[in-house]
Amino acid sequence: MSGIRQLSFKLVPGENATELLDAQAHIWNHIFNFVNSMSLKCAIELGIPDIIHNHGKPMTLSVLITALPIHPTKSPHVNGLMRILIHSGFFDPKNTSENDQEEAYVLIEPSRLLLKDNPLSITPFLLAMIDPMLTTPWII
Repeated sequence: MSGIRQLSFKLVPGENATELLDAQAHIWNHIFNFVNSMSLKCAIELGIPDIIHNHGKPMTLSVLITALPIHPTKSPHVNGLMRILIHSGFFDPKNTSENDQEEAYVLIEPSRLLLKDNPLSITPFLLAMIDPMLTTPWII
């Protein structure tokens, strides 16, 4: 084995592989949990909920990218951002009626609470809670 060290790992008595994988998944979820918050912050700062809402119907990725205030070199990253936001429960994907090829995005209840004109909007609170002024003290 040229340069590759093989690790042997023995389970603790009474522990099975499923429990070990579940424990690892739990830790990985906590390690990368900041991705959800930062993705949501990015969506708010770009105005994605308002852009989709103002569009008035499901909005395709290509139309969303055109509407976003971003440099064209950043546009390939919007798909990944939207995938995270869908997985996190902020938007729903819908197939477009024109030959169902391109996915479109619609608002759902959590994303409606992020609209600027919604009197129940929690956007100011969200932005305050993830502001570096409040998050930096947590870094040791």
